[in-house]
Amino acid sequence: MNRGIAGKLVRSAVELSTKSLATGGSITRYGMYRHLQHTLRDYGSSRHLSVLSVSNSKYLASLIGGQPSLEFAEANYPEANILDLPFEADRFDVVVSDQVLEHVVGDPQRAIDESRRVLKPGGLALHTTCLINPIHTAESVPADLWRFTPQGLRWLCRDFSRIVDVGGWGSRYVWIMAALGLRYVPIPHARWHPLHRIAAINDALWPVSTWVAAEK
Repeated sequence: MNRGIAGKLVRSAVELSTKSLATGGSITRYGMYRHLQHTLRDYGSSRHLSVLSVSNSKYLASLIGGQPSLEFAEANYPEANILDLPFEADRFDVVVSDQVLEHVVGDPQRAIDESRRVLKPGGLALHTTCLINPIHTAESVPADLWRFTPQGLRWLCRDFSRIVDVGGWGSRYVWIMAALGLRYVPIPHARWHPLHRIAAINDALWPVSTWVAAEK
């Protein structure tokens, strides 16, 4: 059977099996999002938070503190650049960037330092990015310049007062899914579903997505 036809049949079968189920992110981010939602569930949950979303990262912010009251400002590329954020110092309770750092055309340290600058004392910076990932080649995305280990992200955030959480999520099974054309299929929350079981596998040696949460 033609490989392309086989892939389409697999995708159709999987999409049909998840049609009536609640789903989350794709396999490259599902485990990471679930981990962050659990880890940061109590952060700021009893108060109003001012949040800066860098380059369309509102969903990531929604995982913090059990969805407290959030007031958003946005700095979306190319109108705004994380290397030179158009806000005064000590303004926000939270700064989030979701899969942004790998696209920074410049020094990633400066991007991290800018997120720290605009945070209030005690505020939280949450950055997700990638490590073991194909090069982004689509014309619709910015340049793809960097990859980050958890250790590298920890080092970039060395001037923060505290690292709240740093880590990575992924496995070699992600690329089997990608080869079957299932990389972007939303993962069902139902634990019995094979996609959920695969997305829940985490191999510390094969992190696809990485992240750091740090407090100023």
